[in-house]
Amino acid sequence: MSSTALSAASRTEALERMATEELDVLVVGGGITGAGAALDAASRGLSVGVLERRDWAAGTSSRASKLIHGGLRYLEMLDFHLVHEALRERGLLVDSLAPHLVHPVPFLFPLEKQWQRFYIGAGIALYDTMAGLVGRGGAAGRRTVPLHKHLLRGGLHRRFRGLRRDAAVGAIQYWDAKVDDARLVHVVVRTAVGHGALAASRTQVVGYLEEGGRVVGVRAVDLETGREIAVRARHVIGATGVWTDEIQELFRTRGLEVNASKGVHIVVPKDAVDGESGLILRTEKSVLFVIPWETHWVIGTTDTPWDLTKDHPVATAEDIDYLLDHANAVLTRPLGREDILGVYTGLRPLLQPTAKGALPGEKGAEKGGKGGGDPTTTTKVSREHTVATLRPGLTVVAGGKYTTYRVMARDVVDAALADVAPGDRPAGPSLTASLPLAGAEGYGVRWAQRHRLAAERGWSVERVEHLLHRFGGQVDELLALVDADPSLGQPLEGAPHYLRAEALYAATHEGALHVEDVLTRRTRLSYEQADRGTASARAVADLMAGALGWDAARVEEEVSSYLARVEAERAAEVEDDDAAAERRRLEAPDIRPDVPVTSATAA
Repeated sequence: MSSTALSAASRTEALERMATEELDVLVVGGGITGAGAALDAASRGLSVGVLERRDWAAGTSSRASKLIHGGLRYLEMLDFHLVHEALRERGLLVDSLAPHLVHPVPFLFPLEKQWQRFYIGAGIALYDTMAGLVGRGGAAGRRTVPLHKHLLRGGLHRRFRGLRRDAAVGAIQYWDAKVDDARLVHVVVRTAVGHGALAASRTQVVGYLEEGGRVVGVRAVDLETGREIAVRARHVIGATGVWTDEIQELFRTRGLEVNASKGVHIVVPKDAVDGESGLILRTEKSVLFVIPWETHWVIGTTDTPWDLTKDHPVATAEDIDYLLDHANAVLTRPLGREDILGVYTGLRPLLQPTAKGALPGEKGAEKGGKGGGDPTTTTKVSREHTVATLRPGLTVVAGGKYTTYRVMARDVVDAALADVAPGDRPAGPSLTASLPLAGAEGYGVRWAQRHRLAAERGWSVERVEHLLHRFGGQVDELLALVDADPSLGQPLEGAPHYLRAEALYAATHEGALHVEDVLTRRTRLSYEQADRGTASARAVADLMAGALGWDAARVEEEVSSYLARVEAERAAEVEDDDAAAERRRLEAPDIRPDVPVTSATAA
């Protein structure tokens, strides 16, 4: 595998090549599914480009519940196929594809009545059985997470002392997995680049190219420079999640309908909740997770329709109160707003019950979603995905869930290649089920050496473990920066659990182009700290300046932009409704705004 580094220079080179070379596949969308599609196509030996309008994972893929899971609640909906598929993907990620990023985590399912032990226990036993059917590496064999166990009241309270004694008569402990969702996207993009893909973020598709009734590429604008280029490709894949309607409008087609559902999470310190396992709680609408997250807890999520601007969804006071009220219903020490360190909000792409444009025989052509009923209700809509070739040369994937991104990517590439284009060359089947992601190789050895690495550098073992869980076997690239400049081995100003080197590495290897990219996605400072990363903004800007060629004025612009974003988000979170909250959030403009799309005329 070639270099996986994402940098300003690699981005410029990628755009130059995309402007002059015809690609086999061009992917539009840099979330987890688009990143997965780029990797899938590149690993088949195809020439591939991937464009993202904002930063990698800037949308839904950095604002999820941080879980890789089979979807226990989908068993209740009898969606066995989806659960089995997701459990298989969970096993692959934990065992071989991304063991440095995806880690097993225990959850407690509290039982309010004794009779629930049989009913819920049977469901969780089935969940474990289905996971055992795929086992190690996605095939029958060694389990990748432990089996569930039943707990009486005493056992429950030993594992979660902060749970009210009258809240449950016992519990069932089961296992799923957690992930840094944004980081997994970046790693998938980097792996695709290592296999030859051309990747450019902050590049907006504004039109398409057409010849003989077939889509043969796009017109795109580099939002960093304003330059417009034409990118030619035999196949264009749309993987834009909640922006599926927008890409269909841009390409003058229609067929898939995706609604957005807002999910809000709050983050509180580890000592605010006295427990050792996560919790899954039933609510009147869905479920609520209390997720252990290093030195924090993530609590979420809400599930409400969203029909406003999709780039910057925000939480309202009502959303935050909903999460606090449901958590406090079972906690001995009630949480208050003063406990909240951060809030983040994402939009789930929910495929609607009819996908009228899916071609006969295509995945999802007859299934679509499985919900129905009240159109304002989103919790009953299936998370299965649909792939449809909406125009010759244009294939779109919609729906699905984060955990099954690799399956969605495989399916959309398969469908695109089935739409034969002039000059197509044969490509084999997907290889990604056995293709470790960047950082997986060497991770096991470095983990075994973590005590020695800590002693050699005078760091705590906890710091080395933090680095290994972020960079895996690629930690040596980070350590090389520290060896060249020992000051980079010091804690980041305002964020002592991160190193200064991590901010620089974000710009030199992980494709960060703005301070916001580092504070919200390469690190998690925007919601892990009470100041939301503002105390680190200037230090991060100064570290990025050398790598990106910023002058003093640009540093000030980047810092001011980030501070304005935080202020706007805080203001939004005290508003009572979505419209008012959105108005407050949009008071902080994007540092590099989109190009107005006045026409989608084909060229």
